[in-house]
Amino acid sequence: MKILDGKLAAASVKQILKAEVDILLQNNQRKPHLAAILIGNNGASETYVASKVKNCEEVGFESSLIRFENNITEEQLLSKITELNNDNTVDGILVQLPLPKHISEAKVIEAISPAKDVDGFHPVSVGKLVQGLQTFIPATPYGIMLMLEHFNIETKGKHAVVIGRSNIVGRPMSILLSSNHPQGNSTVTLCHSHTPNLQEICLQADIIVAALGKPGFVKAEMVKDGAVIIDVGITRVEDATAKKGFRIKGDVDFDEVAPKSSAITPVPGGVGLMTIAGLLKNTLQAYKNNSVN
Repeated sequence: MKILDGKLAAASVKQILKAEVDILLQNNQRKPHLAAILIGNNGASETYVASKVKNCEEVGFESSLIRFENNITEEQLLSKITELNNDNTVDGILVQLPLPKHISEAKVIEAISPAKDVDGFHPVSVGKLVQGLQTFIPATPYGIMLMLEHFNIETKGKHAVVIGRSNIVGRPMSILLSSNHPQGNSTVTLCHSHTPNLQEICLQADIIVAALGKPGFVKAEMVKDGAVIIDVGITRVEDATAKKGFRIKGDVDFDEVAPKSSAITPVPGGVGLMTIAGLLKNTLQAYKNNSVN
């Protein structure tokens, strides 16, 4: 059983990115620039954004963190996004989700210029992904594909089961795994809360991608021997014995499932780190596109 260590895979991606940025700086070009908008004081969002800023620094990117209180109006937020869209020194824009209930997530996503949509959520980005065109891939599925590549996980001709149909992970993941490229060419079954016989379907899977947000949902009896397990879940579960009062749990019961798998991602230390690697690669690509234009 192989542990698919996100720290190792992400370090490899970041090493390549840093080398590219070093060449840019040697040629007196500016750094790639990622602007992140954070609203409120959600603990998980704070952690994610801080990690993104830190990783930008590690590879030599410039990063801007723009903070707003929860009471910001939708109009004010959209105005700030427009300002960043028009700033030629900003290559990528991300708005950390979730948003306050009075702000439309769809409006915010659509307000970001597709040329700066490094999260890959804009309808234009999604449409291009479906058609197999060059685009920004949502960061988590992109990170998973980079991880599969790094660890030489065979996907061609395999049966992949994706549990979860969100626009952020499940749907794009199913498209990527079925696409005609080295980490694709799988036959994909996309499962969700209304899927009957879920256990029966999972037992047919060579690869399981669990992305439903329910800690410990995937049990050993759902997994056939030798399957590859990609755990996207990252949920804070209260634990009085933990130093912080909580532990991070994945969607897979790791202790049960790991002995049956041929390869598995840990939580934490797996897909989450690769999500940031995907975001960084998207940002560098946005910079290159911006430089050409």
